[in-house]
Amino acid sequence: MAVRSALINVMTAAALKAARGMIRDFGEVEQLQVSVKGPGDFVTQADLKAEKVLRTELTRARPGYAFLMEESGATPGTDGRHRWIVDPLDGTTNFLHGIPQFCISIGLERDGELVAGVIYEPVRDEMFWAEKGQGAFVNDRRLRVSARRKLSESVIATGIPTLRGNVDRDLYLRTLAAVMGATVGVRRFGAAALDLAYVAAGRVDGFWEFGLQPWDMAAGIMLIREAGGYISGLRDGKRDVMASGDVVAANDHLHLPLAALLKDAMKGAESP
Repeated sequence: MAVRSALINVMTAAALKAARGMIRDFGEVEQLQVSVKGPGDFVTQADLKAEKVLRTELTRARPGYAFLMEESGATPGTDGRHRWIVDPLDGTTNFLHGIPQFCISIGLERDGELVAGVIYEPVRDEMFWAEKGQGAFVNDRRLRVSARRKLSESVIATGIPTLRGNVDRDLYLRTLAAVMGATVGVRRFGAAALDLAYVAAGRVDGFWEFGLQPWDMAAGIMLIREAGGYISGLRDGKRDVMASGDVVAANDHLHLPLAALLKDAMKGAESP
């Protein structure tokens, strides 16, 4: 049985507490009060309630840590070394439409380096968690990226640009066509944090998306690295994917071939 550290226990407890209200709201999704944050990007009462619970619980357990949260932005802390990076509800559009594919994502930075991550999927009660040097797990089962070695045998997840984004759609469609032509299939689930967790779990063999935010990625980056996978910036190939926003992730065999395929497709889009 996997032994969770005090830090992971703090993170999982906060996620579980926030999820209780979220599940109640999901059961009454048609009655939710919804305000429009932008075209195709909604913020619900469930988002805001979950963020409040997470902030309260994490602050109680670790006073002074800074926060970077999707809804309320950056909040400095007195600690100076630690920062929580939180998406209280990733997959909001799915949630609003009654699609049970959404999650809570909590990452922790220490001195600018990711050291722990938790992604909780309430509907299936799956708690993905990882801590630097300790491996990645779902509930109490150890995670490992898939062992597939050929793109032609792989399933790859992606996120499709929406109205709200500044992503070049023609550029994206070229990458989509390239991956469709080289793999068994492409999946679009609608929650980037869960997509990254699924790469770590070996459920999909890889993932790419443009225009992600740090709170979409922080916990998932930790999971993938601790499960033996690779994630990098799609345009520059660097490991500092939090600053990039355009990312590619896969197991150790497929990361380079998938990145090369995507970059070739992007070159075709950018050439005159």
